[in-house]
Amino acid sequence: MAKIKPFEQFTQRYEQWFENHYYTYISEVEAVKKLLPSGKGIEIGVGSGRFSLPLGIKFGVEPSLKMAKISKQKGIYVIRAAAEYLPVKNRSFDFVLLVTTICFVDDLKKTFEETRRILKKGGNVVIGFIDKNSPLGRFYQKNKEKNPFYRYAQFYSTEEVVALLKNTGFGNFSFVQTVFYLPENIREVQPVKEGYGEGSFVVIKAQRIER
Repeated sequence: MAKIKPFEQFTQRYEQWFENHYYTYISEVEAVKKLLPSGKGIEIGVGSGRFSLPLGIKFGVEPSLKMAKISKQKGIYVIRAAAEYLPVKNRSFDFVLLVTTICFVDDLKKTFEETRRILKKGGNVVIGFIDKNSPLGRFYQKNKEKNPFYRYAQFYSTEEVVALLKNTGFGNFSFVQTVFYLPENIREVQPVKEGYGEGSFVVIKAQRIER
């Protein structure tokens, strides 16, 4: 069962985070934009459309009813489903986006297998997440029980995500990173740098490899 409880109960708190941490949010959008391919895309875990809308993505998957309603109001076509069981035809999309989604799924391997299935030949997955070994990742893990969202989260390192992507049929990796301070201390849009290991928010692009 997808971890939707906090998103149903604390919808307004979720939305308020983006307002309170505007520059962190915009920095993350800019980082994703750096690696986002062209073509027909879908966001898994679209939430309230905070990333799909500015990135021009028209399709989303979201298990939370309240979040899905907000996305729909923004003009996004939303499918109510969990990431591990996508009611989507094989090879339907040029790219799949997941932003701060992987820490809330029940089975990340199954999620990546489903992602690969719905990608066209040569298609790409783009994943934005908080690296568990980063300053912000360590902060979130240390304070998990104080946060209604992150108490349900399973954090991953970049290396762990890459290893699982390789195991599920992906290759040709690209990386960018941003968010170099805690969000409370960010007063301007952060730079987007290649690679990973410095910034707390990492974006990985990986291509579907034919077996």
